[in-house]
Amino acid sequence: MAIEINEKTSMDFTGFNLMVSSVMGQMRRAIIGKESLIMDIFTALLAEGNILLEGVPGVAKTTVAKAFATTMGLDFKRIQFVPDILPSDITGSSIFDQKSGEFRVRRGPIFTNILLVDEINRASPKIQSALLEAMEEKQVSIDGVSYPLQEPFMVIATQNPIDITGTFTLPEAQVDRFMFKINLEYPREDEELAILKLKNLGSADIVEKALDKEKVKAMIDMVKSVYVDVKVMEYIKGLVLASRKHEKLLLGGSPRASISLLKASKAVAALNGRGYVTPDDIKQLAPKVFNHRLILKPEYEQEGVRPQDIVEDLLSTVKVPY
Repeated sequence: MAIEINEKTSMDFTGFNLMVSSVMGQMRRAIIGKESLIMDIFTALLAEGNILLEGVPGVAKTTVAKAFATTMGLDFKRIQFVPDILPSDITGSSIFDQKSGEFRVRRGPIFTNILLVDEINRASPKIQSALLEAMEEKQVSIDGVSYPLQEPFMVIATQNPIDITGTFTLPEAQVDRFMFKINLEYPREDEELAILKLKNLGSADIVEKALDKEKVKAMIDMVKSVYVDVKVMEYIKGLVLASRKHEKLLLGGSPRASISLLKASKAVAALNGRGYVTPDDIKQLAPKVFNHRLILKPEYEQEGVRPQDIVEDLLSTVKVPY
């Protein structure tokens, strides 16, 4: 599909690209490999989305999140989900101040820029749902009063595979609020050795601030101005509608999937130095946006069909509108 290059699409991304390069340079000091993951987190932040990381323990999920927040110059807090955690441990609560004789709000760790929820599926679905309002509306309610969260705000949640002892499946309503779900694998052999060398030097996990909140906000605003042709939007619509009609699926993509794909594609275009979205951006992002939203019919799941197989089918059958 040809996209007309004009004043809408020919934006100057020189400063934007310099900031991206600065962030990636710092991340490489502490993280071996994982560049695709770092860019996915970057994309989700600029698109004002949330991200779910799944993988076995010890594959640097927490390390990447913490280093990324430090490099971006953003406030960072971490919550370890355990079975006996309470919603107030996340959002905060009202407590009575005996000196003043009044109630005051004790704000929970959710009042930050980047919130790392470690092992989100270790807590019950009731506790997991405490994040829903924050993830969607960027606010939390404490005793009936709504409080806005900091800008920017993003949840990075990690989870172990659900066949590991002591885990709970996330409710569909919460899973749908994650822009991406990324599955992490063990590092390659050469990366494993490089990790050991880095740790042996004692310099691992040391990164410096490359940006600050105001620069990050400016990058987010620039992403919002990226041009999306109506035919690209029709392509997104076609993929989502085709997923809802797919014979092997009980549940296809929601309207939130369409919006996530649109917003993430604008961030990817900007990260690639473009002021416009292309169909290739959509194809690159579709597996990450769809893979946790598609629910297979039981008979196909038993046959070993995977959501990613359905996404590949959608990308091969849905044509780009001309």
